Amino acid sequence: MHLKPITPEGIPAALQKAERYRLLNDSSAAESICLDVLEIEPLNQTALVFLLLSITDQFAEELADGVGRAREVLPRLSDEYERTYYAGIIAERRARAQLHWGTLGAAEVASNGFKEAMHWYEKAEHMRPPGNDEAILRWNTCARMLGRHERAPVEREYEPALED
Repeated sequence: MHLKPITPEGIPAALQKAERYRLLNDSSAAESICLDVLEIEPLNQTALVFLLLSITDQFAEELADGVGRAREVLPRLSDEYERTYYAGIIAERRARAQLHWGTLGAAEVASNGFKEAMHWYEKAEHMRPPGNDEAILRWNTCARMLGRHERAPVEREYEPALED
């Protein structure tokens, strides 16, 4: 099926709709709009950021495919700070999705994800624009999530199986 292109004049309104759809938890519609915008303006930074966020919004539904698709957007971001910051967003949202799924070992896997996100946020903090504290805010959020979900390993003494 051949998709219909949007007009260059419609891009600002399309981006507003993409943001609105994200806020309404319809991230797949927002993702589609961003892809339409990027067909016309492949380097549109707002569309790329909205695309990345729309994909990460869907991690709870499709984690495996989504992480790869989100990571593919990173090199297309022109600003090094944004590439670093959004790498943290991907790691943090992946960790949250793993907690959401609640599978065996999810807390440990999520803890590693939060730590990875904190690494990216710490890097972003050092290159942030003046007055931009978003990397610090996200780092603090991850630290609090770790505090809630990271458990100390339980040490048990070895007990041999009883013999008949």
